[in-house]
Parts: sequence; structure tokens; C-alpha cells
Amino acid sequence: MPKTNDAAQNAFIAAKAEIDVLLARLVAHSADHFGYSPEEVSWGHVGTLDHYCAHLREIADMAFHEGEHAI
Repeated sequence: MPKTNDAAQNAFIAAKAEIDVLLARLVAHSADHFGYSPEEVSWGHVGTLDHYCAHLREIADMAFHEGEHAI
């Protein structure tokens, strides 16, 4: 039995809800400086945040058709 548009809409809403939860968790973690105090920040922490940023930039580029995903 083929999936209906209702099934696609439900799957879309479920995926969007998961993204919303992930984004809210990331925003809260960022507000807490990713769990690091200023005294303990090292270049390793900078590398970790650069890694996070690269992945988020790729997602944003895909969503907004920018960077290597420009059309």
C-alpha cells in the first residue's frame, strides 16, 4: 500500500519536532558555554567547537542553498 500525503506530512512533522528538540538543547548548552568554565578552556575545546560549527554551517548551507550547496 503506497504511503499517502498524510503519512509524508506526519513524517515531516516528526522530523521537524526532533530538529526543534535538538536545536533547543544546543541553544541551552551554548548558553552554558558548552559546560566549560573560562578557566578550563583550552585549544582542545576550541577544536571541538570548530567541529560543531563546521557541521552546523554545512546544515545551514544546505537549508539556505549557500556555500557549496548554492544553486
